[in-house]
Amino acid sequence: MATNVTITLPALRARLRAGASARDAVFLQRFFKTGPGEYAAGDRFLGVRVPATRRLVREFRALPLADTRKLLRSPIHEERLLALLLLVAAYDRGSAAEQETIYRLYLANTRFINNWDLVDTSAPGIVGRHLATRPRNILFQLAQSPLLWDRRIAVLATFYFIRQGEFSELRQLAERLLTDPHDLIHKAVGWMLREAGKRDETMLRKFLTQHAHQMPRTMLRYAIEKLPPAERQRWLHAPPLVGVQASACSGGGTR
Repeated sequence: MATNVTITLPALRARLRAGASARDAVFLQRFFKTGPGEYAAGDRFLGVRVPATRRLVREFRALPLADTRKLLRSPIHEERLLALLLLVAAYDRGSAAEQETIYRLYLANTRFINNWDLVDTSAPGIVGRHLATRPRNILFQLAQSPLLWDRRIAVLATFYFIRQGEFSELRQLAERLLTDPHDLIHKAVGWMLREAGKRDETMLRKFLTQHAHQMPRTMLRYAIEKLPPAERQRWLHAPPLVGVQASACSGGGTR
């Protein structure tokens, strides 16, 4: 780690750009769907890989929150990612008052948390963690938002609860998002169902019994990925409703 680092926003931006690669920028802009009509249309990349971005978090952990907010509103993807990583780290070590401030800042700026990697690296550790001991109604408000990223934040926030063995909010959100039009929500819901199922297969099978016939194919494939191969095939190929019930009754409904 560098010593005698100047903790300013210009210094941080200079350090970030020092790790940039034009070739990586081209690759990342394709990978993150920044073309016209795609979900991240117009986003800009420096070409800095995630490990290099993460290395700056500890070094610049004392960056003032006002500067982190400016970074979060940057048109540059890696700057927004770095801002979110700084916010997660600050939340982790902050006082109750500081955590409340970070949580509110986060929700006030979700339009800038506008790609799946930005959501996935921050929503569990800020929104999920903050709501662990508080009412969780905000998740259902976010799930109704016309903004794709709000809906994904709602789903990914449940990852924190899932790790604590709590699945209620995930089940409710998954039911509400069965008809969501976007593939990134299908993937997020299926992923969280899979994570819950790794901890409680009975819960996952009950959800599948009730909803597999309604689930978008991507959501279903993600959800069943860790189940035994033969069972995965039953869920994928059984006729709607009748086949789902048969799968649960043939020994897959209990541990």
